[in-house]
Amino acid sequence: MLTTRDDETDVLVGLGIGADNYMTKPFSMRELVARIRALLRRVERDRSAATAAPNVNIDGLHIEGASRRVWSGAEEVHLTPTEFDLLSCLAARPGTVLSRESLLAEVWGWADASGTRTVDSHVKSLRRKLGANLVRTVRGVGYALEIRYPPEQGA
Repeated sequence: MLTTRDDETDVLVGLGIGADNYMTKPFSMRELVARIRALLRRVERDRSAATAAPNVNIDGLHIEGASRRVWSGAEEVHLTPTEFDLLSCLAARPGTVLSRESLLAEVWGWADASGTRTVDSHVKSLRRKLGANLVRTVRGVGYALEIRYPPEQGA
């Protein structure tokens, strides 16, 4: 909704009757574009959830793409939609280092977003929820889902 009515009651009514967002005039065109892009990301995320990521099992971590659920061992871990998408992206190529820019493009849909720390903060959140050693940082390059390889025979 774009309106001049900025009273809290008006905002609550507008959102309550089904508005996805509420902006009051005057507004910045950059903010409007950012809000539209956020809405389109949610729509795309919902569309991609319907086509679901595959199930992945890595080192006691189980990711169910269709239901968008994650377990660490026997315990279910609740992730935000973006955390789930980031984890799924990394899990699709375990051990492969993905740059921040490629993660921003794939997970957030941002084609040109260098210099942002968004990926870093979401990785930090994944580490807090799933364990500090889950995601490996490669300084100056990006991140990889860490895989613990079994010890070699005879070693």
